[in-house]
Order: sequence, then C-alpha cells, then structure tokens
Amino acid sequence: MSKQEGDLEKFLKNVDEISTLVEELNSSSECCQRKAIENADRLIASWKQEEPCRTRLNRTVINTKTSQQATPPTDLKNDSEISSEDFMRILEKDAEDRAERRKKNEELAYELKAKGNEAFARGDYEAAVLHYTEGLQKLRDMPALYTNRAQAYIKLQKFKEAISDCDWALRCDEKCVKALIHMGRAHQALKNYTEARGCYQRILDIEPGRAALVKQYLTQVDLEEKKEVQEKRSRDEFEMGKEEALTVHLLLEKLKKPEQMIMYYCGGLELLSQAITDCTGQTLFRLNDGFGVISGNDAVKRCLCQSSAAALSEELCVSVLKLWSAVCRANEENQRLLLQGSLERECVVQLLASGGAGVRSQCLELLCVFTQDQHGRRLLIGLPDLHVLVKSLMKCLCDEDPSAERALSVLGALAAEERFRALLREDFAALFVPPFVRYLRNITSANHSLLPLLISVLFSMASDSFICGEIAQCKGCWEAFLIAMERCSHGEYRDVLGALLGLLIKLSARPFPPVQDYAVPISCRCLALLNHPDGHIITRSTGVLSMVLPQSQDATQDAVKGGIVKKILKLLKGSGQTTTRYCIKTLAVCTATSQQAREELVNLDKGLRTLRRLVGGAGEVEAGNAALCLGHCLDVPGVAAALLGTDVVLLLLRHAAGDAGSAGNAGNGRKSGSAQQNAAIALGKLCEAEPRHMVKLRELHGLEILHSCLKQTA
Repeated sequence: MSKQEGDLEKFLKNVDEISTLVEELNSSSECCQRKAIENADRLIASWKQEEPCRTRLNRTVINTKTSQQATPPTDLKNDSEISSEDFMRILEKDAEDRAERRKKNEELAYELKAKGNEAFARGDYEAAVLHYTEGLQKLRDMPALYTNRAQAYIKLQKFKEAISDCDWALRCDEKCVKALIHMGRAHQALKNYTEARGCYQRILDIEPGRAALVKQYLTQVDLEEKKEVQEKRSRDEFEMGKEEALTVHLLLEKLKKPEQMIMYYCGGLELLSQAITDCTGQTLFRLNDGFGVISGNDAVKRCLCQSSAAALSEELCVSVLKLWSAVCRANEENQRLLLQGSLERECVVQLLASGGAGVRSQCLELLCVFTQDQHGRRLLIGLPDLHVLVKSLMKCLCDEDPSAERALSVLGALAAEERFRALLREDFAALFVPPFVRYLRNITSANHSLLPLLISVLFSMASDSFICGEIAQCKGCWEAFLIAMERCSHGEYRDVLGALLGLLIKLSARPFPPVQDYAVPISCRCLALLNHPDGHIITRSTGVLSMVLPQSQDATQDAVKGGIVKKILKLLKGSGQTTTRYCIKTLAVCTATSQQAREELVNLDKGLRTLRRLVGGAGEVEAGNAALCLGHCLDVPGVAAALLGTDVVLLLLRHAAGDAGSAGNAGNGRKSGSAQQNAAIALGKLCEAEPRHMVKLRELHGLEILHSCLKQTA
C-alpha cells in the first residue's frame, strides 16, 4: 500500500470517529455527552503523537451543529489543514451551544411541569398528561415528569402506561423512590400483588429509614389481596346457592322497599344482623351494595339524621348501628367503606353526641369494633371531625354515663396511636384535663373503677412530649394528685393509686417548675407509702422518689429526716430489679447532698455490704449508682479504712476497666460511660482516703487502668 493510500484510509477512519462523536455530542443525555467529550480529548491527544496527514485531497467540513441550526462556516480552513486546536474550538463551541439549548429546554420543561401540576390539582388529569408529555419532548431525562405523568395515568386508570413511565424514571434515576411507589400502586390496581410488593420492598434498599412507609404500603397490598379472595369465595357460595348467601341477598332486596313502617325496617335489619355471621356474609353485604341500601332508604336516613320524630326512630338507629357493627367486625374493607360514606361517617359522630342512651351505647360498640386493630384505629383517626368525636367520648365521661367505661376503652385504644396524640395536642388541655382533675378530686365508690382507665389514657397521651409538658405544668393536676394520693393511701382504691404513681413517674422525669414546687408534699406521701403492704405500690413510690428528689434539695432533706435511708436500705435487701433500680438511685441522690444520709448509711450497712453486693452483682445501671453512692460514703471518716481486706478494690476496678462480669451485664461486653466513670471516681477516692488500698490495686495491676479512667473523667 502506498503512503498516500495509507493516509487516505487513516483519514477516513478519523472521519468515522468524528461522526460518531458529533452524534454523541448532540445526544440529550448528559452522561453520553460527557463520554463524547472524553473520547474527543483522547482522539486529539493521539493526533498530536502522530505525523499529520499530508494527503492533498479536498474534504467536506464536518458540521457539528444540528441540521436546523447549521450555518455555513466562514472562518475554517480546508479540511486537510484543520489543526487539533481548531477541532477543539469547534467541540467547545458545540458544547456551549448544547448547554444553552439544554438550559432553555429545562426552563420550558419546568414550566410545563408546573402547568401539569396545576391541571392535576384541579382534577384535569388528561390535561396534566398532555403538559407532562410536552415537557418530556423538551427534556427526555427528567424523572419528575415521568413520575408525575404516571400518577396522572393512575388517576385515569391507565395502569400499564403508568408502569412504563415509572420504568423510564428509574432508568433516569435508579434511586427514584417516587417511581417505585407509583409502580407499586399501578401493579396493585392490576392485581399483580407479587410485583407490587417487590416495588415497595425495593424502597428499603434505597432508603432503609422508610421502613414504616413500606410497611404501610405492604399492608395495603395484603388487604387488597385479602379482599379479592373474600369476594371470590363469596361469589362462589352465592352461585352454588348456599342458604346463608341467598338470605343476605334476599333481605337486602326487601329492605329496598320504600316508605314502609319503621317496624318493618327494624325487623329486617335485625334479621340481616343475625344472618351475617362470618366473612362471607359481610362480603356479600358489600357486594350487594348493602351500605347504599341503608343510606339510600329515606325512612332510615331521616332517623339517622335525627330529623324524624317517629316513635320507633331510636330503635331503628340502634338496629342500623348494630348491623354496621356486624358487617365491620374484623373486616377492613367494610370498615373503610362505612367511613368513606359521608352520611354514615357523620351519623356515627352525631348520634354519639346527641342520641339517647341506647343509641350512644351502640355507637360505642361500633367504635370498639374499629379499635380492635390498627387499620380500624387509623380510619377513625383520619375522620375530618375527629375532635368532635373525642369531645363526645369525653362527654360520656363527664356525664358519668353508664357507657363511660366503654368510651374510655375507645379513647385508650386511640391514645396508643402516635398520630392521634399529635392531632390532639392543641385541644388536649381543654378536652382531657378538666374531667381528669374533677375525678381525682372526688374519688367515690361509684366512680373509682373508671379512674384507672382514665389515668391509663392520660399515661398514653403523655408519651407525646408536648402533652406531657401540658400535664406536668398544670398546677391544678398536681393539687389533684396530692388529694387523690391522700384519699387512696389508706388501702382503699389500690388500683387507682398504682396507676396514678405510674403517671407521676412519667411526669416527673423532666424538670418542670411545678414538679419542683410540689416535690416536698409528693415525696412526703411517697415516703409514707414505702410501708404499704402492696409491693407494686412500693415499687412505684420509690420510682416517684427517684425522679422527684433530684429536683429539690428541700424534698431530699425532708426525706432524710423522715428516715428514707433506713427504709430504702431495707428494700434493697430483698427487692426485684425494678425496685432495686429506683431505690439505689434514690439513695445516691440522698447521699450526694446530705452528710446525715451518708453517716446513716455507714452505720446501718456495716462494711457497706449492700453497696458492694450491688456493685458486684447487679445490673449495669444499679451497679453504677451503687458505685456512686459508695463514693459519697467515703467522705465519712474511717469508712475507707474499714473497707481494708474486703473485695471493694476488685469490684470497683472491674467496672472501671469496663469488663465487669456480673449477671446484670451478661451478653453486654461494654460498660456504659456513667458506670465506668462512677467506679473509677470511687476507686480514686478510696485510695486517696486510705493509701493502703494502693497495695491491692498494684497487685491487680490496676494503677494504669485507674489513671486512664480518671484522665478521661477529668
């Protein structure tokens, strides 16, 4: 091959490479564009290392612009004379042009996205799809346009199109959680339950922190699949002519008859309630539009809306509520449909507020059906008039209604839900506190059985930090606490006292001003309860003391004078872990501020045997507080010397080193900082007060450990 032919072949190869580069540079994908620029740099570098082509043939100039924007070049040399610098300048100009075009396209795409969002918000999903589609014509790699269009497609029930859009969104951004959510919904609508679960579970691989959201979506898939299975079974039984299935259908047909006597509808509803005994009956009720049959009957509607003065209107309301309870019990889809209907939803709340005793009782029965599982509770919490419902429930309590216990049961179930507590923050003080204070101030044999339930509701509500502060800062509550403790301290109403002390432990955990103001009388009553015959009461009393005393020196001094050290020491010799934890913390608080407490403890506990036992064999928290208490007692003259020959150095050193092998620490190879620190400080004080303990410390090779721990503490 001649040199000229070789140059021609090399040139044609370069032309091919440059053509490919131009195509890639004009791509809408930024990733493709970046790769093209890198390849161009490598191509130019290779040209610089080779002898330039000397072929004298004319060549057409390669246009790097699109056909619509191409303009005749005016400043370029003949192809055979293009240098690498000229080519680089062409590439840079092309990159600038493309960047400018992309910027304009992005602006147009965002404008079209905003228009699509506006159309979606007003319910014009067809228009939203058009706007999102136009946006994608401007910018093909924008995931938000795909996911928004998928959401509009779902509203239009075009589920396959939605899945396709979500797939494209994931190609643009493989971590697009929104695409996975919409894809899961579309698969769920198509009854592709396995694929839907797969989409939702993939979210955890991208964002593990969304476990609660994923669980919620998976629950929806399970409910949808469960609904499909139930409906298939019910249809099969109906087609087979089973008596129970036919009875539900027949009764619903009879109830459709308009303007019959109220007694006719009462009897029909009663028979229908008795006929619905299982899931099949509940499902057939739903499939035969049972809810619509009830709400569409004018006579029934008048009674439910309380616009009828007929003699049996209340009985008819009770019959309807009883039927709703029967069809909603453990049936999530029926529960959803019932509260989805505006008439049914409003009637439940209004009848509870203004109906007669029988109607209120049956309303509460229906609400109890909903509170049996989390799905039902969330449906109730999602009611638009939730605050009205809660107000009606509390009214049952204020009026000392016979159904008050059931109302508290409903409130207790709802109070366990975090969202319920959050929604009730603003109205909590007005709705809950007045009846609570009134009941505590006036405990009687007639109402005392409600108080543990009421206190339990308040305890659950206090799990919200804002609500906890509302209660703890209410002086009226603390005054009512004192009255109730005095009323219950003589053996009466033991269950009320136990529940109240549990609530006080939670309220006293944070340093609110009223806690400090009432610390002296509260601790005085709790100190008296340490002699109570019920161990449960004793445990909770020590719990309150361990929370209240650190917030008041006056309360601590009064407790020491009242003989708390002797009582606590007695309890420490034979109590369970919870009581021990509270007791040793209380003792540590007392010995920290009171020399009298230290001296009493030293005199009552010879050789500090109880404290050494806790340091050596209790749980980590108890051992840490015992070490702290032991350190306080070393301020009493002669205590350190009295401990010579005991195992105190070994016990403290083990904790200071972080490898105490006590039963309470089994399976926990690492000590907490406070326990380790308390042990190190106590060991340092021990050796300082009595240098002869240093001999034992050297034997155990513990000097270096002690120095290291004290250095970290300092």
